[in-house]
Amino acid sequence: MGPLEILLAERACERVIHTFVHRLDLGEPASVAELFTEDGSWEWPPPGDGRRSVGRQALREYFGSRPADRLSRRLMSNVLVTVTSPDTATGVSYFSTYRVDGHTGGIVPAGPPVQVGNYEDTFRRVGGEWLLERRVLVLSFGGPTPRAVG
Repeated sequence: MGPLEILLAERACERVIHTFVHRLDLGEPASVAELFTEDGSWEWPPPGDGRRSVGRQALREYFGSRPADRLSRRLMSNVLVTVTSPDTATGVSYFSTYRVDGHTGGIVPAGPPVQVGNYEDTFRRVGGEWLLERRVLVLSFGGPTPRAVG
């Protein structure tokens, strides 16, 4: 692969990373399943809660089960994608998650993030489109999701 092809692949994978959090926070959470390969997986291994979802249908159900009254915003940074072949890449990115449940509208008083960690990603190009093959959530800091006040 030449430098331009590598740059385009990196950018496509970065876009998947950012689209993932936009869909969770601002869009339809279940639609993040379409960012994964048909056999893609998302997992939160111990010391996380051990959740693992495999396949688009399971991912759609998992992300679609997000509480309707949850307000969240994820901040992504330190995104580093490494192209490993014309059709594969790996990535790591940091995230901070701010969220509350029980949101009925308006501005929520600011508080600390409920999660800070990183995603470890494996990407695969399928039919010319870069998709997540595997996403692992590594949590460094975390706590319970608070309820909105008021």
